[in-house]
Amino acid sequence: MTSLLSLERITKAYPGVLANDAVDFAVERGEIHALLGENGAGKSTLMKVLSGLTKPDSGQIVWKGDETTISSPQGSKALGIGMVHQHFALFDGMSVGENIALGLGGQLDDTRRTRIIEMSEKYGLPLDPDALVFTLSAGEKQRIEIVRALLGEPELLILDEPTSVLTPQEADALFATLRLLRDEGRGLVFISHKLNEVRALCERATILRGGKVVATCVPAEKSAEEIAEMMIGTRPVPTAKGQQNLGDVALEVKDLRTKDVRVPALAVRRGEIMGVAGVAGNGQEALYAYLSGEDLAPQANAIWLNGVEAGRSGPSQRRALGGAFVPEERLGHAAVPDFSLIDNTLLSNLGTDGFQRRGLINWTLTREHATEICDGYDVRHAGVTGRAASLSGGNLQKFIVGRELIKQPEVLVVNQPTWGVDMGSATNIRDQLKALAESGSALLVISQDLDELFDLADRLCVLNHGHLSEAKPTHEWTAETLGVAMTGDVQEQAA
Repeated sequence: MTSLLSLERITKAYPGVLANDAVDFAVERGEIHALLGENGAGKSTLMKVLSGLTKPDSGQIVWKGDETTISSPQGSKALGIGMVHQHFALFDGMSVGENIALGLGGQLDDTRRTRIIEMSEKYGLPLDPDALVFTLSAGEKQRIEIVRALLGEPELLILDEPTSVLTPQEADALFATLRLLRDEGRGLVFISHKLNEVRALCERATILRGGKVVATCVPAEKSAEEIAEMMIGTRPVPTAKGQQNLGDVALEVKDLRTKDVRVPALAVRRGEIMGVAGVAGNGQEALYAYLSGEDLAPQANAIWLNGVEAGRSGPSQRRALGGAFVPEERLGHAAVPDFSLIDNTLLSNLGTDGFQRRGLINWTLTREHATEICDGYDVRHAGVTGRAASLSGGNLQKFIVGRELIKQPEVLVVNQPTWGVDMGSATNIRDQLKALAESGSALLVISQDLDELFDLADRLCVLNHGHLSEAKPTHEWTAETLGVAMTGDVQEQAA
């Protein structure tokens, strides 16, 4: 039987990096095939070859039994290949419907608006075609990418980390859709670091390491730990939490009420990790913006940082008070895509302790910081002078988290700390967060990964429709009670 798609000895090199080294990869009709590997293993490059964004240096692409070339994204779509990218390809100033119509090569009209609504409701990925993209969370933006790809009726659908910002319920709905597409005879490529999802969903898996195929397997026949060992060469073992030594309150919110969020009270002490759970689109971005100073609170005394009123202070002032911040969106928010890693290191360090400006900017020190970050967090890169956009999503995430943690901040606010990161790197990041708390810093972690929150947090609260609940010790929560709190009705007391 002829494969729907066959890649034969695909090789692609960049300066200093052999991204794909004679890779063989095939997908059958009616199959969900996982492509696995740690960050920088070569998965994204291989998919760029398929989507027409990158031309291989050598090797063959065989589509339905015939050798072909894919020279552009339009050519890839014309063959019948759809791609849901890890980094969103959206115009923030346009509406949801306009973005989808543009991607499909047309304009938004009533017929297309109706199709968008029907498709999104059918697949449990609700979208408002008239909503402006810049107002949406990362999870909602991911829904746009998935619905746009499905509207193109692809024969082969590639999904790069599609569930990284979805709740378990949303992921289950997506899996039902993917199984339906499989049963219709389509081929699917599923790229994910969530190995239990891979085991439940995929019939086969191809595993890359260092740009080479190192193994193939039936995921259901392997444990997540066995698959991880094939991916990274060893089994990641998370560090257990040390004994808590709580200090004074370092981050405090008092009666913060805006059109986006309502936080009656929140206090995070030194030595503590506070977790914030919630379904995508329930105010995570707004909460982060108020805590980081990107949006100013109505009153200065609504937010306190290390005992200082900070509600009307901007991000630079809050960093000077000992704060550090990691936003959810990597490219364009946490990092400037066309800036080098050195320049992106500089951006959030100006004016902070340990990185003071003395006349001219100390370029050598900045380069050393960038190199230290990359070495300490296993960031795979072609050089610290390279563009941030040249990194894979997981490697960029490791760089951004490391950039803030290297400063040993007294207060850290992080939104989705391990989004798109492989198991080994996620374990490392979580270990570093635990170590930071044990050293006496106060951490607030916003995450949609419930396993991550149960592993990290000393106390947990829930963000539901913009309302932040009272925090309770993590051991008093279960996945079920947390899920109910995340999706149930909010009973807010009158102001």
